[in-house]
Amino acid sequence: MVIGPELVVLLGPDGAAVGTAPKAEVHHARTPLHLAFSCYLVDDDGRLLLTRRAATKRTFPGVWTNSFCGHPGPGEALDDAVRRRGRQELGVDVGMPRLVLPAFRYRAEQDGVVEHEICPVFVAPVSGTPTPDPAEVDDVRRVTWADLVAAARGGGRPELSPWCVAQVAELVALGDGPAAWPAADPAMLPLAAHLAAAA
Repeated sequence: MVIGPELVVLLGPDGAAVGTAPKAEVHHARTPLHLAFSCYLVDDDGRLLLTRRAATKRTFPGVWTNSFCGHPGPGEALDDAVRRRGRQELGVDVGMPRLVLPAFRYRAEQDGVVEHEICPVFVAPVSGTPTPDPAEVDDVRRVTWADLVAAARGGGRPELSPWCVAQVAELVALGDGPAAWPAADPAMLPLAAHLAAAA
């Protein structure tokens, strides 16, 4: 159980932790660089779960994106944060996360609110039916990898978040779908994530 405000880990340009800040206060027009993660869930039929961000969210409301994103807390290992966030946001038990893009980094802006993250990307198996938290997710759909690639390239629907589009471009280079993506070297994670894993 989290007592007090949820904190995010602030980062220097080299990926080292330089402090913390309340999540509720960190996203604005000058959002500082901070540590996050993205996860792509794959069901038993090999389809990916996409989610539509709740219309009430401060950043990129109503936009379709990867299965879920989140922020590890201070000292929290990324694998643990991925599993925790899967339960919180989608009500699912996430299988063993596999790191695929250890150094993904982006900055995106919508309506004056900025996302600015070093955001390692994971893929993980999932079974069962999601029961999303309505404060986080408005809708869930299952798509093939080919459909997601087409949407990211502008050839299909739904419209995707800018970080999902950028992630798909990098994931395409790894192989033809989640089963083909090799596990990345954890040594490539930002320094703050290494220290959290060792804590």
